[in-house]
Amino acid sequence: MNKYSKYIAEILGTLLIVFIGAGAICAADSVKMVDAQGVPVWAITVFGFVIVAVVYATSYISGSHINPAVTISYWATGRMHAGTAAYYIMSQMAGAVMAAYFLKILFPDAVSTVYLGTCTLGEGVVFWKAALIECVVTFLFVFTIYATAVDKRTSKLLAGVAIGLVFLFGVSVSTTISGGALNPVRVFGPAVVSDHFDYHYVWWVGPVSGAVAAGFLYGKVFKQKSEEKKLL
Repeated sequence: MNKYSKYIAEILGTLLIVFIGAGAICAADSVKMVDAQGVPVWAITVFGFVIVAVVYATSYISGSHINPAVTISYWATGRMHAGTAAYYIMSQMAGAVMAAYFLKILFPDAVSTVYLGTCTLGEGVVFWKAALIECVVTFLFVFTIYATAVDKRTSKLLAGVAIGLVFLFGVSVSTTISGGALNPVRVFGPAVVSDHFDYHYVWWVGPVSGAVAAGFLYGKVFKQKSEEKKLL
């Protein structure tokens, strides 16, 4: 396998997730079904299914991180070299920005209406509450990744389904508060292209802290002592 294949997989996987996730919001806006404070149920459902598809499509190549919070969690818990993690994150950011540019071409009006589907705080929601909900739901999401895709004691057959379902539930719970990102680049790509960075740190601090906490909890409490870490 080409040594760059895992980075290409991260670019393409992240591109697909941001294109579909943010694109669903842009498409809904184009028919006046949503505003900057709301996300239709069908868009959330589509988002969950695309996570399942991407996990199965890229997990054997790159581990299907497609999320800087996941990558940082792997690095912080000693599962990934710092250099590899840096390249993963740069690949994810590149894929997210590419997706946002495609959306700008397809939905030019969405740049000023829903900021190309980037997340925004819910009406009357303070930044710390948005960061907290992002932390909690990302913790559950990443813990599911460790418990299904990483833990050698579990079957990998349904890992993608479990991960996608938890992601869908997380977005459903958090969407009216924080927009339901669970992934910093899900917000970063559309924010760069629409130039909308209001409270942008919320979607880095929340997901990253939740993901790192999940990694350490899994490692300290649930991992078998005999399990060996394979650095990526």
